[in-house]
Amino acid sequence: MTASATGGVAAATAVEPFAPAPLGPLTLRNRVIKAATFEGLTRKHVVNDRLVEFHRVVAAGGVGMTTLAFCAVSPDGCATPNEIVIIPEMAPGLAHLAEAVHAEGAAVSAQLGHAGAVAAATGHRGVSPSPVFSPLAMRRTRQIGVDQIVRVVDDFARSARLVADAGFDAVEVHMGHGYLLSEFLSPSLNKRTDEWGGSLENRARFPLEVVRAVRSAVGDGVAVLVKLNMADGVPGGLWLDESVAVARMLEADGAAHALELTAGSSLQNPMYLFRGEAPMAEMARTMPKLIRPAFRLVGARFLKSYPFEEAYLLPYARQFRAAVGLPLVLLGGINRLDTVRLALDEGFDFVAMGRALLREPDLLRRWQEGATGESLCVHCNKCMATIYRGTRCVLVED
Repeated sequence: MTASATGGVAAATAVEPFAPAPLGPLTLRNRVIKAATFEGLTRKHVVNDRLVEFHRVVAAGGVGMTTLAFCAVSPDGCATPNEIVIIPEMAPGLAHLAEAVHAEGAAVSAQLGHAGAVAAATGHRGVSPSPVFSPLAMRRTRQIGVDQIVRVVDDFARSARLVADAGFDAVEVHMGHGYLLSEFLSPSLNKRTDEWGGSLENRARFPLEVVRAVRSAVGDGVAVLVKLNMADGVPGGLWLDESVAVARMLEADGAAHALELTAGSSLQNPMYLFRGEAPMAEMARTMPKLIRPAFRLVGARFLKSYPFEEAYLLPYARQFRAAVGLPLVLLGGINRLDTVRLALDEGFDFVAMGRALLREPDLLRRWQEGATGESLCVHCNKCMATIYRGTRCVLVED
């Protein structure tokens, strides 16, 4: 074994990025997954031709699997006005999307989530483990009741079954980014004193029930991934000691086939995930005119700026590779083929790429054909401000 340039230890036998690889019951054509980057293309909450083409192009570009991003399991779980809501009427459109991706040789996954407190920004009251102030809606959320917890578990299971029946190969349970399941794990957001709060075991109870229900709903033919926050990036939030313990719980449960490791909070600190420039001016322009001056004054407290580094979540993710045997998906600033190889050699089973593939959907295909250059993504994060009219890289001409 040899030491890597970034401080890790490379395995003695290199893993080929573009060879077929198992993911639960699936075999993906390679080890690169298109990460869930919210597409912002579905104003009426339904699959349309633009959304299908978005994923078809990514699939044609060579990824092993593409991920349909944020699919709300109920209308009151929407994070934005223009995202998919998984209801029976969506089935034909989802089937069409799956067929288009499969025709290009890739698999397709649906990211399932409930926005929790973040849903307050869409006109809903917003629910959370304990009442919190939502800076996105400028009001407090309400504490979710036990009866609604039971309903949300059922909503996840129903949604998972629907997308599986529509031909999707995998589902991804969103347990990160300050959405509802992530909020339950967070000691800074979950102040409950009942069986759903307090100890880590209690805070993890609801998220674990969701994963079990999803696995039961889809059966043995569909892969179940969990997108798990390693760290919230806020004082008093979820941190590595507890998130590693949650990963061990998920492994012991046996309901998840893989963990995708992430960080940050849409509610409290979104740039902790993205790193790079904070697109203050661009985000301000997406807001109602009355709010723009206030955002320009205080927005820097919400959109903090972090320096970009290649594979910036790798040091955190190594703690999980050392602690669990579950397949792990590494994401976070992967722009070079040698970084992909490094991650695989360190024992990660897959890598997930987001912004780099927004910039160049065919990057994987060119790497397979012998190109070695890094992505053209400059980490300006101006794509964040395009989510309300169709997520795209602003450096690519329409």
